[in-house]
Amino acid sequence: MIYKVISKPEFRAFVDALVRANTSYGPRQVDTDRHGDPIYQFMPVSSADDIAFDYTVTTSSAKHLLMPFRGELSRFNFSDSDWKQQVNYETQPIVLIGLRPCDISAINILDEVMLKGPYPSPYYLARRKNTFIIGMDHLPLPDCFCKSMNRHTVNHGFSLFCSDIGDSYYLSINSAKAFSCLKEFRLDDPTDEDNCRLIERRKLIKHSFETNIEVSGLPVFLDIEFDSPIWQKWGDKCLSCGSCAMVCPTCYCYSVEERFDLDLKGSTRQSHLYSCNLVDFAQVAGGHNFRPRSGDRLKYRYYHHYRGFAANDNQQICVGCNRCGRTCLANINPKDVINDLRLERESCLTCVSTSPDKA
Repeated sequence: MIYKVISKPEFRAFVDALVRANTSYGPRQVDTDRHGDPIYQFMPVSSADDIAFDYTVTTSSAKHLLMPFRGELSRFNFSDSDWKQQVNYETQPIVLIGLRPCDISAINILDEVMLKGPYPSPYYLARRKNTFIIGMDHLPLPDCFCKSMNRHTVNHGFSLFCSDIGDSYYLSINSAKAFSCLKEFRLDDPTDEDNCRLIERRKLIKHSFETNIEVSGLPVFLDIEFDSPIWQKWGDKCLSCGSCAMVCPTCYCYSVEERFDLDLKGSTRQSHLYSCNLVDFAQVAGGHNFRPRSGDRLKYRYYHHYRGFAANDNQQICVGCNRCGRTCLANINPKDVINDLRLERESCLTCVSTSPDKA
């Protein structure tokens, strides 16, 4: 890792040159919500002027640029009694600008699952290797709980990371490509004052989190609460729409389907993102559904995020961005569900505990 300092006007010039020469995506305001607050999304950008550097959070994550909602896995061409299959792993290099630490952490988690498992995805690998990531720190929203998940800082998974220290950015350069791109711009070595500003900036971010979730011992706690009626209580509210999975930066479940051309001379095999909250997610041949109840589907989603599955080495994959909570039409969010489970367990322990006066 190489550390440098760059002025904000110089950084803006660097980004402008980068996006003009490459296919690039950055945060842009696309609308306003019912309260008049801006809605941001990662969208194509062609200059630095298109980028909202001071954005709060995007409604959806950058996951869709690495794992498209729908992607072609292969194509089949039929002729007489024969057929040929075409598989293409090629992809165009892209630049992602303005990712927050939690979003970069999410990509690191996807890397573990999609690249380091027993069956690495060549499609994901091609996109990931051709992605240049510029991260930027930010002050958290009131409902973010990234610090609780220890995802409010990041030290890998990016090409370049920028920390705001006033009139300048403190750069963490993590790739030879990033260092090479920056050579044409004015950089300074960090001074003692710059280092102090960086430390104060990180302290400010750390102490700005208003939402905290107690996650210590959570995997074991979830095992204890496996049959809790709390799951069905929240499941009854769930609309099983899958919106949470679509905006989540780490949900990676997908389905595969065949699509035939109208002339029946060809077809494509496509993957599309799916959600374990959807009614037919656990349905198998014969119509049997292993999780017919919404409470069971909600429970397994939380188990995947906060307890982990074998596919991701049993690590928690939630990064605390709370996109799912903001998007949920039924106002289900992780903090309320986890607190509800803990309150139930604490009330049970209170009921069975021996009174000090009778001990």
